[in-house]
Amino acid sequence: MTLTTLTHQIRFPSHAAAELSQDQEWCEVRLDGDWKRIRFHDYGEIYSVPGLYEHLFYERLRCQSPAVVAELLAGAVREAGEDPSQLDVLDLGAGNGMVGEALREHGFEETTGVDITPEAGEAVERDRPGVYADYHVCDLLDPPPELAGASFGAMTSVAALGFGDIPPEVFSAAFDRVRDGGWVAFTIKEDFLDGGDDSGFAGLISGLLDAGAIEERGRRRYRHRLDVAGDPIHYVAVVGVKRAR
Repeated sequence: MTLTTLTHQIRFPSHAAAELSQDQEWCEVRLDGDWKRIRFHDYGEIYSVPGLYEHLFYERLRCQSPAVVAELLAGAVREAGEDPSQLDVLDLGAGNGMVGEALREHGFEETTGVDITPEAGEAVERDRPGVYADYHVCDLLDPPPELAGASFGAMTSVAALGFGDIPPEVFSAAFDRVRDGGWVAFTIKEDFLDGGDDSGFAGLISGLLDAGAIEERGRRRYRHRLDVAGDPIHYVAVVGVKRAR
């Protein structure tokens, strides 16, 4: 995956870092001569600074989710005798295009990105023009006309589930746009798949799998990235085929 060469001065909290939950993590970034605190889940602030997302999450915190999901999905598609280049993909929570870029590197040529954050769409246009065939800044519960009746041969959602960034009902709306027999690939923190989850995703995902709505074709536990204390955060990547419910 190609990363921008822009670098930034970043410092992490030096005390009590281990006590921060993932959605509380923050760093300080030197911008225009001053240090500014930015919470990791304030994506709009991060996307608005060219190269900051890549430097923070991929160079400093070693995120590998886009590459893992793209590889897992491409492998399952090819094993089924299908050609990734023939699948139109909906990338939910597309952000600044890192997933779209990884999908393209694994042979997926037509991907539509969707994200609710305006700065994400601006970052894609600024940093990765042409990675997506189309990109929509919108809420899939109230989609623009060009998406309202659209259907896709696959959908992806990478590192965007379980913290309120994408609610379960939005994931369901994207899932409903996948044609029967199409592919679904997503990642989620492993904690959100156990019985103690209160985000709604444990019930949603287990319900889809148990009902046969997703026929699982691959699963991988892997290190999503490091936390601010340098410890690994583990996610689970799942790939499957959508079946009629």
